This record gives sequence, C-alpha cells and structure tokens, in this order.
Amino acid sequence: MGGTAGGHAPSCDRLFRRQHRRCCGTQGGRGTRADDRAVVSRGGRPDLAFDDLPRVQAPTLLIVGGNDDVVIELNRMAYRELRAEKELLIIPGATHLFEEPGTLEQVATAAAHWFARHLAGKRTEP
Repeated sequence: MGGTAGGHAPSCDRLFRRQHRRCCGTQGGRGTRADDRAVVSRGGRPDLAFDDLPRVQAPTLLIVGGNDDVVIELNRMAYRELRAEKELLIIPGATHLFEEPGTLEQVATAAAHWFARHLAGKRTEP
C-alpha cells in the first residue's frame, strides 16, 4: 500500500513510483506538489530516490515487514535522509507482501491513522 492523499487511488506500486518522482524532485525538479499532504509507503523502495529524499516536504510514513531484512535496511537509510516529518513502522512477523494473517490490516490501520492525522481540517480541491 503506497499512497498519497490529495489525489486518486491508483495501484500501489505505480502510485509509489509516481509520488517519489514528484515529491523527491526526480520529475522535472519540481519537488513536492501542493496537493501532496501525506505519503504512506508499504514495503516500498524510497532508497531509489535517495539523493532527492531531503527535498520531500510531505509527512512520510514508511511501513516495512519485520521479516523483510533487506527492505528494512533500505528504508532505514531513506528515513535518515528525509527531513520532513517521518515515521518508520516495522510490522513484526510480516514479509515483503504482508501476506501473513492480520499484517495487511495493521498496514491499513496505520495508513488510515497517518492520513487522518495529517489531513485533519485540510481541504483538497477536486
């Protein structure tokens, strides 16, 4: 589950790639768009935009499975580069795809809370 608030809900992987190109300045150097108010990445690879991560302005929640050692380390590296409000959440017992019972629900709950916290009282234009 990768996602941004303020837009549509395209597929998780496509959305994550597009969001990181946008918010990390890798798409024309524009940086974060005004309508990108929060980012959630589930098992993503923010390290692929490593050099641009300090320019991310949207609060970013990185969610990784506790049994996904390689991706945990990549997200820790990315976390250190982020300057915006950020959180790294590791779901114990989860693998990369969060197929274990209850793990995807934990991701959904964390993402919902993140978006509610960062979008409370903020209006987005259609």
